[in-house]
Amino acid sequence: MIAAPPDGASRPTAGALRLVEPRTEHPVRADVNGYLAELYEHCPFLRPSVRRGMTGWTVYEITPGAHQYAVEAELFHAGVQAAEWVRPLMRRPYGTLVCENIVLLGHCDGADHRELMAWPHWALKHLYAPIGIMFGKFLQGAAETGRYGQRIPPPPFSFLPVRVGVRPLDPRFLTKTPDLATALAVSVDDGRDVFEHIPCEWKAVREWASSLPRPTEH
Repeated sequence: MIAAPPDGASRPTAGALRLVEPRTEHPVRADVNGYLAELYEHCPFLRPSVRRGMTGWTVYEITPGAHQYAVEAELFHAGVQAAEWVRPLMRRPYGTLVCENIVLLGHCDGADHRELMAWPHWALKHLYAPIGIMFGKFLQGAAETGRYGQRIPPPPFSFLPVRVGVRPLDPRFLTKTPDLATALAVSVDDGRDVFEHIPCEWKAVREWASSLPRPTEH
C-alpha cells in the first residue's frame, strides 16, 4: 500500500509531475487566499478548517513533454498520499475539518487538465469513499453551480481536494453515482488496505476504474 511518510512530506514523483511546493498552508505558486475567502459562504467547514491550520496544499507542475498516461499515474499516487495522510487525522479532535488539496499546474501535450484529472479522480473517490474520504475535482476557470443553483467562484488553478466525508450531507451530492453515495453513507475506516483486492499500479487501477458503473443522468 502506498502511504504518506510519517512526517507527511510528499515524495518526489517519477518524472511526469514535479513537486514544486511540499505541503503548506500558504503556497506561493497557487494564490489561494482570495479564492478561499470567496468560498467561505459556500462551505461551512472551510473557514474553521483554515483557522485551525487544517487545510493544506501540495503543488505539482507537469514536466514538459510528459505523457498523459504518466501524468495520470503520478496524480493518482499523489491522491493516495493525501488520502493516507488524512486517514489518521479523521479520528482526532476536529477531524472533520481536515482537507488536503493537490494543485496541478502546467500543460500536457494532447490533454487538458479535465482529461488528466478525470480517471485519477474517478478511481480515488471509489477507493476511498467506503472508508469515509471524499475527493473533489475543480478545474481552473471552470464555472461551478451549487446544489441550489448558486454560483461558485471559478478556481484560479486546477486542484483535487481530499477531505473527510460528512455522512449526513455528502451522499446528497452523489445522486449520479448511487452506489458511491451508499458506500459513503455507511462508511467506516476499519483500517483496511484499499488496495487489498487490486494492485496499486496505475494500469491495473485504471482498468478497474473503467469497469465501475458510469454516472447516471438526471
